[in-house]
Amino acid sequence: MRTTPHFLFSWATPVAPNLFILHFEKSSGVSDIASFDSDLLPYSFASLYGDGRNGGRTCYFSPEAPVAKQLVGGDHLADLLRDVRTSKSPDDVVITLAIRTPLCKGRKGGFKDTSLEYIMYAILLATRERLGFSPELVEDICMGNVSDGKAAYKARAAALAAGFPNTTGASSVNRFCSSGLKATADIAHAIAAGSIEIGIAAGAESMSIGGDALDAPFDEEVLKYSQEARDCMEAMGWTSENVARDFGLTREVIDEYAAESFRRAEAAQKAGWFDDEIVPVTTKVKGPDGELKTVTLTKDEGIRPGTTAAGLGKIRAAFPQWGPITTGGNASQVTDGASAVVLMKRSKAIQLGLPVMAKYVGSTVAGLPPRIMGIGPTVAIPKLLKKHNLSLDDCDVIEVNEAFATMAVYTKDFLKLDWNKMNPRGGAIALGHPLGTTGARQIVTGLSECRRTKKKILLTSMCIGTGMGMAGLFVNEQV
Repeated sequence: MRTTPHFLFSWATPVAPNLFILHFEKSSGVSDIASFDSDLLPYSFASLYGDGRNGGRTCYFSPEAPVAKQLVGGDHLADLLRDVRTSKSPDDVVITLAIRTPLCKGRKGGFKDTSLEYIMYAILLATRERLGFSPELVEDICMGNVSDGKAAYKARAAALAAGFPNTTGASSVNRFCSSGLKATADIAHAIAAGSIEIGIAAGAESMSIGGDALDAPFDEEVLKYSQEARDCMEAMGWTSENVARDFGLTREVIDEYAAESFRRAEAAQKAGWFDDEIVPVTTKVKGPDGELKTVTLTKDEGIRPGTTAAGLGKIRAAFPQWGPITTGGNASQVTDGASAVVLMKRSKAIQLGLPVMAKYVGSTVAGLPPRIMGIGPTVAIPKLLKKHNLSLDDCDVIEVNEAFATMAVYTKDFLKLDWNKMNPRGGAIALGHPLGTTGARQIVTGLSECRRTKKKILLTSMCIGTGMGMAGLFVNEQV
């Protein structure tokens, strides 16, 4: 009786949903088609042939086919799928550049007197200067922004001022705190669908000038139909207190988490880990005398060296009308800044001779009750990982936006995240949270950390006002 041989493949390439080409080296022992069990063969292979690469052979393989476990061994099947997810295809959407500005204190930092359009211009100028190819090839720019209703005008003007031709489109997108990731997903999906070949996903926010507070209550004719519709008007600090109260989070635990965020960010800044993320920005700042002076910004401003949980415990509650837990020390900072990511297909990057930083694997969004919007990552992360047959154990670096320590602690504990993997350089509590920027900033920071530590899988996630969560998945190729 013939038995199916047990061997490993060298690399894999996806060619269709649930269909992959496995490439075998000659030494694997595949000699001819008769080597496989004829009863299983029709369900598994379209063909087997020499592919001309080092004398190896190639076969088409469905991971759900019965022969799968025999070919790779039942214990190795999970590893096979992981290898498939990290395989390389010409049609992969990849990142060739990921940069950000320094993150500056809102209303009193380096960008306090800088317009939103100038911040957009600064990040797009830095991007154009580092493209490695003609800006004429960039077909679209999508800019995440939350607080400025005229952001689309400003993004287009900033792109033209930064040296992109008028043939390059520009738009803005607002899905609150996930806007930068939403911009990334929109550009990636446009590339995958063939609508464009090269695009820039970015995010920019001037919280010195704007914010996300509602100007007036919603129409009562809308609100009367749903309590959850009414809950969409709850201030973010209110939702933070809801999370603390509903899930029994104590002030001590919250302050301990926040202190660790500051400690990690301080250590990362002192070690120079942020340096390859940040592009310097020259702007003007008004001094106490009212005079404008030119400055060049190079460092994040929100990091507070020496912060301790005991010190944070002395800060009074920021929202005493809603609860005693959330403070200015354990919530994300009001911050100005911008970030950008350049995307294209792998085949285009190869054609242009560009190094690939990472592969965009996918992203998703999920909803939950608006009054506890902060725990959005707890629904978005499992949904995304399930779509790609991955587990949290497969993820090497996990960037969760620290909108509030309440939501970060609950997310960490509920999903049982490895805290060593989660926000290894600190998060928004220490670095700041420029609303439209964060979703792209997490990609920049996460890929920099993956490059430094030679890790592969980056997972990013954030909560979203009005009750949503979003998550993104990337494979680092800078190893």
